Amino acid sequence: MAMAKYSTQTWNIFHPITHHFPRKSPNHSVSLPFYKTPSDFSSLSTSPHLNNNLAPAHLSFKAFASSSSSSSFSVGSAEYTEETATKEKFQTSLSLPGCSTSLSLLGTGYREKVFAIIGVKVYAAGLYVNPSILSTLSTWKGQLASEIQDNSALFSSIFQAPLEKSLQIVLVRDVDGKTFWDALDDAISPRIKTATPVDESALSTFQSIFQGRPLKKGSLIFLTWLDPSKMLVCVSSDGIPSSVDATIESANVTSALFDVFFGDTPVSPSLKTSAANGLATILK
Repeated sequence: MAMAKYSTQTWNIFHPITHHFPRKSPNHSVSLPFYKTPSDFSSLSTSPHLNNNLAPAHLSFKAFASSSSSSSFSVGSAEYTEETATKEKFQTSLSLPGCSTSLSLLGTGYREKVFAIIGVKVYAAGLYVNPSILSTLSTWKGQLASEIQDNSALFSSIFQAPLEKSLQIVLVRDVDGKTFWDALDDAISPRIKTATPVDESALSTFQSIFQGRPLKKGSLIFLTWLDPSKMLVCVSSDGIPSSVDATIESANVTSALFDVFFGDTPVSPSLKTSAANGLATILK
């Protein structure tokens, strides 16, 4: 199904299938599900849930993407997890530009758009985190995956931790760079209550990465949050990238993007479910 058949308005690859945000206006105002006010942030310190009676060593990162939508296997010395809906393969441990340590795969999923009654898969995605993030999550030890998935405070805590987390997107069809950015911008912008000059500059930098850039099937896009206000963007058509395409420094933009995938209305429910399953396995 060729991309040319769909307009930018129709091909909203970052909008939830059953949820539509209002069109952008200069003074748009839509609250984030769990990024509501500065007071919400203050209650989530960098390690508010650390239980000194539970050493991080007891929380082991091994079989992460523990979901029915993924399967694990080895190729040589490398470990991979396959997102079964798209057959895309994700390394279970990954070293990325700008990160202080290897990141571990927490879950995988896919994005599907429905045209009429036909579901079209657009991309697969995997969430990677710095294993030290586990030390901030012991309060949720023993919770079921369903409880974790519905717990916005847990995902907010992951985002607020000043430790790396990265979203790997693997395109499973050709997408024009402008179309990709327009869809991404349409998902981010309504989540920013009032855009500041810093936000506008960050969005402009973000946009410049994709404008005029064809994104072929198999292209990789990494969105790596170094901390709550700083994100690296890497795009590669030939394996894991070795350099950073742009640095985005805007707390509003970075938090809005995280909310697109892990907020109350995620664009890839399967990714959030898989991440919750991974967390439940680790924290049990």
